[in-house]
Amino acid sequence: MRPLFKQRRVVPGFGLSLGCTVLYLGVIVLIPLSALFFKSARLTWPQFKTVVSSDAVMAAYTLSFEAALVAALVNLPLGLLVAWVLARYRFPGRRFLDAMIDLPFALPTAVAGITLTTIYSDSGWIGRWLETVHFHAPWLMWRGFDGSWWPFEVQQFTSVSYTPIGIAIALIFIGLPFVVRTVQPVLQDMGLDIEEAAASLGASRWQTLRRVVLPELRPALLSGFALAFARALGEYGSVVFISGNTPLQTEIAPIKIVQELEQNHYAEATSIAIVILLASFFVLLTVNLLQRHYARRGMA
Repeated sequence: MRPLFKQRRVVPGFGLSLGCTVLYLGVIVLIPLSALFFKSARLTWPQFKTVVSSDAVMAAYTLSFEAALVAALVNLPLGLLVAWVLARYRFPGRRFLDAMIDLPFALPTAVAGITLTTIYSDSGWIGRWLETVHFHAPWLMWRGFDGSWWPFEVQQFTSVSYTPIGIAIALIFIGLPFVVRTVQPVLQDMGLDIEEAAASLGASRWQTLRRVVLPELRPALLSGFALAFARALGEYGSVVFISGNTPLQTEIAPIKIVQELEQNHYAEATSIAIVILLASFFVLLTVNLLQRHYARRGMA
């Protein structure tokens, strides 16, 4: 027996909606990405391998991946803390602080890069105070550009600008909103019931955080980390000024791409871009698989 009134949907039917979706993805996403591969196909495999494995490009890849990873790892706990404060507490200025989180989205990245370069230079508001910093941590190790590992030791900061540290700071600035905006809705939907239930059963604050809250936030944290990392890999505007663009030292991969484009080497530029694209896609795919794995474990 057919219903008397057919259910009406605001969105058009499945066929029309799917067609619009495929058309949009094809024109905006698939066609530009496929153009990268077609453009780089003008190079033979030996030429492609030579371009993406040269010393300058490999140093740029190394710096891009390491700085993006450091920025994403810093943004993970920092973004969780900011999201926790915004979701769990009510205080004067909360709405203003919440709006400030989205500032890196609205602010032109070149403006952010110039501002960070000025602040962290040797005569800047923060950079001038770093000239007398002495820090020695032999238990920490960092990898140099020659591949060797050295104990982490800072005798004196002459300038954060034009160094890998400045690049990491710029990437932290542009990546923080991704973690906050991914975790904050989950915290707001979670409510306080499960925390109160854990406390009533005798769980300490640390046990509640580790065994109750963090497992619920794990998919959101993974998504925020992946988005921040992938965004940092392709960042150019906020880094081009603060990096200094010193060959083999502070050149990131997007800068190498722009340099190749300025010389009309389009095939070489797209070849470098393909490596970054594949790396970002692999990170996002891995995170999606982990999220599906944790979701199945949660349903089991």
